[in-house]
Amino acid sequence: MTDILLKSPDLRWSKFGTSIFSTMTMAAMRANAVNLAQGFPDFDGPEFIKKAAIEAIKGNQFNQYAPSHGIAPLRSILSKHMERKSGALYNFDSDITVFSGATEALFCSFLAFLAPKDEVITFSPYFDCYPAGVFAAQAKLVEVPLNPKNWTFSKESLELAVSPKTKMILINTPHNPTGRVFSKTELQIIADIAIKNNLLVVTDEVYDELVYDNKEFPQIHQLPGMRDRTIVISSTAKTFSFTGWKIGYAFAPEALTRELRAVHQFTVFCSATPLQYAMSKALEADAAYFTNLRSEYSERRDFLYEELSKIGFKIIKPEGTYFLVADYSDLSDLDDLNFARWLTESKKVATIPTSVFYNNPEEIRKTQRHVRFAYCKNIDTLKKGVENLKSL
Repeated sequence: MTDILLKSPDLRWSKFGTSIFSTMTMAAMRANAVNLAQGFPDFDGPEFIKKAAIEAIKGNQFNQYAPSHGIAPLRSILSKHMERKSGALYNFDSDITVFSGATEALFCSFLAFLAPKDEVITFSPYFDCYPAGVFAAQAKLVEVPLNPKNWTFSKESLELAVSPKTKMILINTPHNPTGRVFSKTELQIIADIAIKNNLLVVTDEVYDELVYDNKEFPQIHQLPGMRDRTIVISSTAKTFSFTGWKIGYAFAPEALTRELRAVHQFTVFCSATPLQYAMSKALEADAAYFTNLRSEYSERRDFLYEELSKIGFKIIKPEGTYFLVADYSDLSDLDDLNFARWLTESKKVATIPTSVFYNNPEEIRKTQRHVRFAYCKNIDTLKKGVENLKSL
């Protein structure tokens, strides 16, 4: 019976298989390699956040279902946090929803607003959950490739991607995997096209606190005419180094929020109650926490950038996130998938081949030679990885 089921054409999700992150992490474990592939820290976040979670768990009223759209203290703090950062006013009661991670917020956005055969434009390379979420809505992901010379795009390339079926533009800034922070000029191009074609915009900003060198971080919802057509998604995971807690959130005008919440309540219903209370405390951290966070990650970025450059990788220095994309074309003729496997097995360093972040990975492997390194690791971990790579 199992064999019959596995041959059924109705098993629509089988084409996705195991994610590249799980694949490379398992390969790293088998090879006893330094894991610079998957984007999770090898250290925990602050103790005061852990203590807040423990206290909530010990309490009598914090271990049952939370309101589906999130506890009021967290939504209230998120509203103030966004106002401080961008000047935008979002009502905590009607415009903010707490999700089980940014990934769930993205899935709910796709399911709420896309119909079968609708099209979503995004920029490649892209995070690997995007095509899965769009597929769940029976829609189509249309990519606009970023130019590897500077990881940017042209107005013409975006305009060419728009069709009568286009419903949404999906942005990720700061951008995983390249580390780019989209400029205000780039965001204005996207905004103009969205307004002209009456499109929704979903912006994935989970690395919004990891922007370096005092670089400006513009947000598309700040531009004229964009607040009412934009869903802003972010997460506590990267900011506070508790990726396993999965506390994400979305800001959207009330009409869009109603649709998001309608989907959310029938997926996970609500996120972990005590962890929401803990993240309420986390977001009350003083400005020094966020300054120190950026400073520490800047040091890790600079170390890895400089050491990999000495080895022979060509890198555009990241402006944000905790990833960098390295061109290894001067070091090997292998395609990126085989190069990543070889690095893991022979050099004991795991990375991510970036071709998997495109609609046509086989074609990308013919022309590009890039792998992604994660530097959300202790400096000693990064040093060990670099030492393993020096024989390249």
